[in-house]
Amino acid sequence: MIEIQNLCKSFGDKEVLKNITTTFENGKTNLIIGQSGSGKTVLMKNLVGLLDPTSGHVLYDGRDFVSMTKKEKITLRREMGMIFQSAALFDSQTVLENVMFPLDMFSNMTLRDRIKRARTCLDRVNLVDAEEKFPGEISGGMQKRVAIARAIALNPQYLFCDEPNSGLDPKTSLVIDELLHSITKEYNITTIINTHDMNSVMGIGENIIFIYEGHKEWQGQSKDIMGTTNQKLADFIFASDLLKKMRSTYMEKIK
Repeated sequence: MIEIQNLCKSFGDKEVLKNITTTFENGKTNLIIGQSGSGKTVLMKNLVGLLDPTSGHVLYDGRDFVSMTKKEKITLRREMGMIFQSAALFDSQTVLENVMFPLDMFSNMTLRDRIKRARTCLDRVNLVDAEEKFPGEISGGMQKRVAIARAIALNPQYLFCDEPNSGLDPKTSLVIDELLHSITKEYNITTIINTHDMNSVMGIGENIIFIYEGHKEWQGQSKDIMGTTNQKLADFIFASDLLKKMRSTYMEKIK
């Protein structure tokens, strides 16, 4: 579990995050949503230590990340897996070598065991047959699956995903969503996903934090969204005319 307590972040005179307090739960897909410029990317960067908060606390199962020494932060980061907006694979390495990379860097496993672990992760994302291919030889969806395999190679307790469906078609996006959701359940990971994808929000949003102009405007589950009384959330989620009509029909039915 990750707890944020009164988190603030400013750049000069500009306050980007404003006193955010929330919890990201184990074994659930926790989603951060919000308009561009709302502060959600800055929030995730504060969570993983790419930025230091101006004030507040980030607790990893009770351990305050903000007050840790550099050495302690490095140790904690070994418990984190990360999936970037672009798959961020190494073009000169095979799929298998990409998945082995964190094992090579941070584990004391033998070469044989590292290969075995990498193949196990590739099998989990249904990509064993692609292990000898290079990233340029596989599709964007397959690259994202390789990125997931690499992210879980070290058995992380915390998994961070920045726009994992970016650039993917709707069908492939659903595959990635289901994969992230099932892995989260299987390994009881605290998964945090920064997303604009409303299919992800409605499909796998077990704990959703809506950031609006730097503060936490709303928190709930996907099942709570359709009938929300929060106008800012409704304006964000139901931006298109089609979605507005769907929500209007839903609201009429529950009256």
